[in-house]
Amino acid sequence: MKWKNKRIEIDDEASGRICDHPDCIKLGEYRAPKSPSRLGDFYWFCLEHVRAYNLKWNYYRDMQEPEIEAEIRNDTVWRRPTWPMGSNVRAARNRSQQPNFDDSFGIFREHRPESNASPEYTKYDAESRRSFNVMEIRPPTTLTQLKSRYKELVKKL
Repeated sequence: MKWKNKRIEIDDEASGRICDHPDCIKLGEYRAPKSPSRLGDFYWFCLEHVRAYNLKWNYYRDMQEPEIEAEIRNDTVWRRPTWPMGSNVRAARNRSQQPNFDDSFGIFREHRPESNASPEYTKYDAESRRSFNVMEIRPPTTLTQLKSRYKELVKKL
């Protein structure tokens, strides 16, 4: 079928198809995939034979158990890439680099890293606040405190 000027026109090729079943001469109006590996190629059957073909059709017939599980998993997420929660390294890195998240209503105030900071914390520019967050320290801090925290993180990481 083709759409033309908001009308449906029957495609000449489709209207002249004969059922692909060996001993049938009825009109082949219904399509069915030839195999799971060739889902774009079709047999054309009459209603009776497409029903019989569909009853015997098994997409997973030649697959092993792990392949079937992988197919089912892919289908449940619409074949989009996924990863386990908490394993996205970039998300943690990006979260620590966004201390100036615009929380106009203060909904996330208690969860922000600088929420427990002294009022002097706001005196620093964004780059300095980001550095404090990375080092996990709160201002005001001395050079010796900064050096000792740096050494702790170096040993830890």
